[in-house]
Amino acid sequence: MSKGLPRHIVITGASAGLGQALALAYAAPGVVLGLVGRDAARLKACASACQARGAQVETVLTDVRDAATMQAALERFDDTFPIDLLIANAGVASTLASAKDWEELERTAAIVDTNFYGAMHAVLPVVARMRPRRHGQIALVSSIAALRGMAISPAYCASKAALKAYGDSVRPLLARDGVRLSIVLPGFVKTAMSDVFPGDKPFLWSADKAARHIQRKLAACRSEIAFPNLLAFGMLLLTLLPATLADAILGKLSYLPREER
Repeated sequence: MSKGLPRHIVITGASAGLGQALALAYAAPGVVLGLVGRDAARLKACASACQARGAQVETVLTDVRDAATMQAALERFDDTFPIDLLIANAGVASTLASAKDWEELERTAAIVDTNFYGAMHAVLPVVARMRPRRHGQIALVSSIAALRGMAISPAYCASKAALKAYGDSVRPLLARDGVRLSIVLPGFVKTAMSDVFPGDKPFLWSADKAARHIQRKLAACRSEIAFPNLLAFGMLLLTLLPATLADAILGKLSYLPREER
């Protein structure tokens, strides 16, 4: 490995999906991975696969919503292996099954607590260590859904938009201290989460393809990593249209919960 590549990497949500694919992409001799997940069996399997590729692996079995456990675990890891790269990837989805479905407070809070506050529980303790060292990189895994809200997943879109807004806000502040921040905006990635999404999934990427793309763009220090390009362009275009027209287009694309018949 060259000197500039990250050697001490923490990935949240590493027990499945994109997080697992990212762990495998970074696994190599000389790399120490800190893998955070809440499914013991899947986290163990991911760790074993990364070890088979030559990486040293430390695992943390916890829910990212547990702020105290996250901070303690990250500080322990950083004490021994100063973190070069944190990928705050853990996330959950929620979609409305029909026009009669609704995200009440408890359901909305669970999504926001995981997708936004769960990311903060990883980012803030690590940033507190990176800033004095004037070294490190943070990747916030948001979503293309952050670019424009969709009626089929209000809480998910809101939580991912909050993550993007936070990243955009602190990126120049962290840059002053030598810490780079990238916001990752994936489109549809073939995972268990996308499998249950009821709408159309254009330009679907495999998790491995998405992980390799993210890895390349993070190495290039891209501030924003949105993919696939056509889908990202389409979502940005929607933000330039009148809201009623954009709503109608999304409805035609099956991103509006259907009336039950």
